[in-house]
Amino acid sequence: MNSDTVDHIKSLSEPIVEQRDMFLVDVELKHQKTLEVWVLVDAEKGGVDLKKCSEISRELGLKLEESDQLKGSYRLNVSSPGLSRPLSDKRQYPKNVGRTAKVKVKREDEYLSVEGVIEKVSDDFIVMLQENGERMDVVFDSIAEAKIIPKI
Repeated sequence: MNSDTVDHIKSLSEPIVEQRDMFLVDVELKHQKTLEVWVLVDAEKGGVDLKKCSEISRELGLKLEESDQLKGSYRLNVSSPGLSRPLSDKRQYPKNVGRTAKVKVKREDEYLSVEGVIEKVSDDFIVMLQENGERMDVVFDSIAEAKIIPKI
Protein backbone atom coordinates (compact mmCIF):
# COMPACT_ATOMS: atom_id res chain seq x y z
CA MET A 1 0.00 0.00 0.00
CA ASN A 2 1.33 3.38 -0.86
CA SER A 3 0.41 7.00 -1.34
CA ASP A 4 -1.58 6.07 -4.46
CA THR A 5 -3.91 4.04 -2.24
CA VAL A 6 -4.31 6.92 0.21
CA ASP A 7 -4.95 9.34 -2.69
CA HIS A 8 -7.55 6.94 -4.12
CA ILE A 9 -9.36 6.69 -0.77
CA LYS A 10 -9.26 10.50 -0.43
CA SER A 11 -10.79 10.94 -3.88
CA LEU A 12 -13.61 8.53 -3.00
CA SER A 13 -14.12 10.08 0.46
CA GLU A 14 -14.20 13.80 -0.31
CA PRO A 15 -17.53 13.97 -2.19
CA ILE A 16 -19.21 11.69 0.36
CA VAL A 17 -17.96 13.81 3.26
CA GLU A 18 -18.78 17.13 1.57
CA GLN A 19 -22.41 16.00 1.00
CA ARG A 20 -22.78 16.13 4.77
CA ASP A 21 -21.37 19.68 5.13
CA MET A 22 -18.09 18.32 6.43
CA PHE A 23 -14.55 18.15 5.12
CA LEU A 24 -11.88 15.49 4.90
CA VAL A 25 -8.95 16.08 7.25
CA ASP A 26 -6.84 13.03 6.47
CA VAL A 27 -6.72 9.37 5.50
CA GLU A 28 -4.34 7.02 7.28
CA LEU A 29 -3.52 3.37 6.70
CA LYS A 30 -2.37 1.43 9.75
CA HIS A 31 -0.81 -1.90 9.00
CA GLN A 32 -1.90 -4.17 11.82
CA LYS A 33 -2.84 -7.83 11.63
CA THR A 34 -5.88 -6.55 9.73
CA LEU A 35 -5.36 -3.34 7.74
CA GLU A 36 -7.06 -0.34 9.35
CA VAL A 37 -8.25 2.50 7.13
CA TRP A 38 -8.80 5.68 9.14
CA VAL A 39 -10.82 8.47 7.51
CA LEU A 40 -10.70 11.62 9.63
CA VAL A 41 -13.42 14.22 9.09
CA ASP A 42 -14.41 17.53 10.63
CA ALA A 43 -17.05 20.21 10.22
CA GLU A 44 -16.76 23.99 10.17
CA LYS A 45 -20.09 24.34 11.94
CA GLY A 46 -21.26 21.92 14.54
CA GLY A 47 -19.47 18.77 15.44
CA VAL A 48 -18.84 15.32 14.10
CA ASP A 49 -21.46 12.88 15.34
CA LEU A 50 -21.80 9.12 15.25
CA LYS A 51 -24.72 9.22 12.79
CA LYS A 52 -22.75 11.14 10.15
CA CYS A 53 -19.67 8.95 10.66
CA SER A 54 -21.80 5.82 10.20
CA GLU A 55 -23.39 7.19 7.02
CA ILE A 56 -19.98 8.07 5.58
CA SER A 57 -18.60 4.66 6.55
CA ARG A 58 -21.44 2.76 4.87
CA GLU A 59 -21.30 4.77 1.64
CA LEU A 60 -17.49 4.81 1.48
CA GLY A 61 -17.35 1.09 2.26
CA LEU A 62 -19.49 0.37 -0.81
CA LYS A 63 -17.31 2.61 -2.99
CA LEU A 64 -14.15 0.90 -1.74
CA GLU A 65 -15.59 -2.53 -2.52
CA GLU A 66 -16.58 -1.38 -6.02
CA SER A 67 -13.13 0.07 -6.70
CA ASP A 68 -11.35 -3.12 -5.63
CA GLN A 69 -8.33 -1.01 -4.57
CA LEU A 70 -7.91 -2.72 -1.20
CA LYS A 71 -7.06 -6.39 -1.43
CA GLY A 72 -7.91 -8.69 1.46
CA SER A 73 -9.70 -7.78 4.65
CA TYR A 74 -9.57 -4.35 6.26
CA ARG A 75 -11.36 -2.34 8.92
CA LEU A 76 -12.80 1.04 7.92
CA ASN A 77 -12.96 3.68 10.68
CA VAL A 78 -14.53 7.11 10.18
CA SER A 79 -13.93 9.55 13.02
CA SER A 80 -13.20 13.12 14.02
CA PRO A 81 -9.49 13.81 14.48
CA GLY A 82 -9.94 14.41 18.22
CA LEU A 83 -8.10 16.90 20.40
CA SER A 84 -4.90 14.89 20.61
CA ARG A 85 -4.18 15.36 16.89
CA PRO A 86 -2.67 18.54 15.48
CA LEU A 87 -4.87 20.90 13.50
CA SER A 88 -4.02 20.23 9.87
CA ASP A 89 -6.61 22.23 7.93
CA LYS A 90 -7.32 25.97 8.08
CA ARG A 91 -11.02 25.20 8.40
CA GLN A 92 -10.39 23.67 11.84
CA TYR A 93 -9.23 26.95 13.40
CA PRO A 94 -12.43 29.08 13.55
CA LYS A 95 -14.28 26.65 15.80
CA ASN A 96 -11.29 26.66 18.15
CA VAL A 97 -11.41 30.42 18.77
CA GLY A 98 -11.32 30.91 22.54
CA ARG A 99 -9.37 27.71 23.15
CA THR A 100 -5.77 27.49 24.27
CA ALA A 101 -3.34 26.12 21.71
CA LYS A 102 0.34 25.30 21.51
CA VAL A 103 1.69 26.34 18.12
CA LYS A 104 5.09 25.49 16.69
CA VAL A 105 6.08 28.31 14.32
CA LYS A 106 8.88 28.11 11.75
CA ARG A 107 10.92 31.30 11.57
CA GLU A 108 13.74 31.13 9.04
CA ASP A 109 15.87 28.17 10.22
CA GLU A 110 14.46 27.81 13.73
CA TYR A 111 11.24 26.89 15.46
CA LEU A 112 9.44 28.96 18.06
CA SER A 113 6.85 27.49 20.39
CA VAL A 114 3.92 29.77 21.25
CA GLU A 115 1.16 29.00 23.70
CA GLY A 116 -1.96 31.08 24.05
CA VAL A 117 -5.62 31.51 23.32
CA ILE A 118 -6.66 31.61 19.68
CA GLU A 119 -8.36 34.98 19.63
CA LYS A 120 -9.06 35.54 15.93
CA VAL A 121 -8.79 33.68 12.63
CA SER A 122 -8.48 35.30 9.21
CA ASP A 123 -7.82 33.82 5.78
CA ASP A 124 -4.05 34.11 6.21
CA PHE A 125 -3.26 34.07 9.92
CA ILE A 126 -4.43 33.54 13.49
CA VAL A 127 -4.11 35.96 16.40
CA MET A 128 -2.96 34.38 19.65
CA LEU A 129 -3.26 36.01 23.06
CA GLN A 130 -0.30 34.82 25.09
CA GLU A 131 -0.27 34.44 28.87
CA ASN A 132 1.81 37.61 29.26
CA GLY A 133 -0.98 39.59 27.54
CA GLU A 134 0.86 40.04 24.24
CA ARG A 135 -0.89 39.30 20.98
CA MET A 136 0.94 37.50 18.22
CA ASP A 137 -0.11 37.15 14.58
CA VAL A 138 0.84 33.71 13.28
CA VAL A 139 0.72 33.25 9.51
CA PHE A 140 -0.73 29.87 8.49
CA ASP A 141 2.22 29.18 6.18
CA SER A 142 4.60 29.42 9.16
CA ILE A 143 2.72 26.92 11.34
CA ALA A 144 4.60 23.64 11.60
CA GLU A 145 2.16 22.17 14.14
CA ALA A 146 -0.78 23.40 16.20
CA LYS A 147 -2.46 21.45 18.99
CA ILE A 148 -5.39 22.40 21.16
CA ILE A 149 -4.68 22.06 24.88
CA PRO A 150 -7.75 20.50 26.51
CA LYS A 151 -9.15 22.13 29.64
CA ILE A 152 -9.01 19.92 32.67
